Amino acid sequence: MRPAQWQALRLALGTASALGLARFAYGLLLPAMRDDLHWTLAEAGTMSAANGLGYLVGALVTPVVRRRLGTAATFRWGMVLTAVALAVTPGSGDYLALLTARSVAGAAGASVFITGGVVAARIATDISSGMPIAVYFAGTGLGIVFSGATIPALGDRWQLAWAGLSVAAGLAALASWSAARTDDNRDTSAATAGRAPVRALWRTALAYLLFAVGYITYITFLSAYLADRNAPVSQVTFTWTVLGLAVMAAPFLWSRPITHWPGSRALAALLAILAGGAALPLISPAPPIILASAIVYGATFMGVPAAVTALIKASTPPAGWTATLAAFTTLFAAGQTVGPWLAGLLADHTSTNATLAWTAILCAAAALIATIGNRSRPSTAPWPETHGHQR
Repeated sequence: MRPAQWQALRLALGTASALGLARFAYGLLLPAMRDDLHWTLAEAGTMSAANGLGYLVGALVTPVVRRRLGTAATFRWGMVLTAVALAVTPGSGDYLALLTARSVAGAAGASVFITGGVVAARIATDISSGMPIAVYFAGTGLGIVFSGATIPALGDRWQLAWAGLSVAAGLAALASWSAARTDDNRDTSAATAGRAPVRALWRTALAYLLFAVGYITYITFLSAYLADRNAPVSQVTFTWTVLGLAVMAAPFLWSRPITHWPGSRALAALLAILAGGAALPLISPAPPIILASAIVYGATFMGVPAAVTALIKASTPPAGWTATLAAFTTLFAAGQTVGPWLAGLLADHTSTNATLAWTAILCAAAALIATIGNRSRPSTAPWPETHGHQR
């Protein structure tokens, strides 16, 4: 294995920790925490929203921290803070304390994802290959696979599960420490140059906002949906593991369509398939149907931000890329902050079916908007080299 490939693999532990462990694993822990702490679904959704709010703050603060500490240091200490936030999460059942811990994990995760994306993009440029970007996105699936393989077996011992996640995040920080090396002298004033022509991309922006509000509810409430149907531990474990594997495969499945399909065609296709996958369990709660839903969801949701990035790079002058990506990042973070709370509130008055319907309806609406959205020339990037514009 070449040094650049090895560096990219270790760097992918950043998304594994920041997203797979610090964000998405909460969906597996929700049923046990909800039962033990007597939460409503709205309260459970608010806990996920707190993580999204932390991400929003982290996305806004990271550029400032990066200018002071440098890209590599921001990534490394973001990894450490993520592990610490996970470690303190089981320290108290107090709702406010848990909200705070989830918010800190979100903020730290944002700094990891953004700066890791910068390093991955530089590796890709150095070796003239989109592989590091694909591997970096796929790291999220590794964290989901780890969570799915370990958490369900612990049953209602959610404190122990959080402690285990913190240990895994700590090991990821150690393993990825040297992978974040970079030459910060390559940072230029272009990072802050240009304007963000969001108005010209308003249809793409609206589709992306609807996706952000919708996608997060599926993975937040999937385990609650299964728990309400008395699914065995083996089914929950297998479903989450397969979902994570699908996430790891997603960049390789969608790289060519995102690169070569014109305009917003790839984005519309991703959103439509995602909506269909989320709706499958509403047809039948049979295990094969739920498994198919998890596969479709995992294989598509990570492709949406990549497709949006490609559209931005195809429709915006180079001087405006960073500013536009930053604007879309903020929009995305705001959407995923309110989504789980609203969906949980709705589910409290109906059932957990509402959370899956929420994802399906919003992503279908986003697909329709993307279908009639901006037309632009296809991107020439092998897999969009985003600077942290997702999750």
